Amino acid sequence: MAAGAEGKLQLIQRHIRAFPDFPRKGILFRDICPILKSPVALTAVIDLFEEHVRSRQQQVDLIVGLDARGFLFGPLLAQRLGVGFVLVRKKGKLPGATVCVAYDLEYGTAEVEIQEDAVAPGQKVLIIDDLLATGGTMHAACELMKKHQAEIQGCLVVMELKELKGADRLKPHGVFSLIQY
Repeated sequence: MAAGAEGKLQLIQRHIRAFPDFPRKGILFRDICPILKSPVALTAVIDLFEEHVRSRQQQVDLIVGLDARGFLFGPLLAQRLGVGFVLVRKKGKLPGATVCVAYDLEYGTAEVEIQEDAVAPGQKVLIIDDLLATGGTMHAACELMKKHQAEIQGCLVVMELKELKGADRLKPHGVFSLIQY
């Protein structure tokens, strides 16, 4: 990675705070709020995502952001790339006709949805979120894109918790993460 990219990664890492035992004992929560508070750190995140997409010469029609932190990074990247942005929301949060996918949580299930007309068959999409842990929500978003017959170009995250092996669950789709823990 070029020195500029390495400096941006270090800047981003300095803006991620760790909170032990949140939201419950034994969890080390990684907080991105300081990134959002810093225009320089937020710009570095979007710069690195943009550089990744452009360096791979990927054609992208839409950025698909996951509820809710994917909504923070996705529109900024979409604007940079000159493409649209689409929301994947928790069930019951979108108006109009929707398509839904259920997925497993540690205790139970959850559902995410997208508006029925949000993605056209054949559109090339990148899916974005702040964090990849077990991959459940990202996998559900991939399933929604498959239902729409979209072409998934990859998944982008600010942070990846490697030990939870979320990227394995997303294969064959690639995952690009800025920071790995």
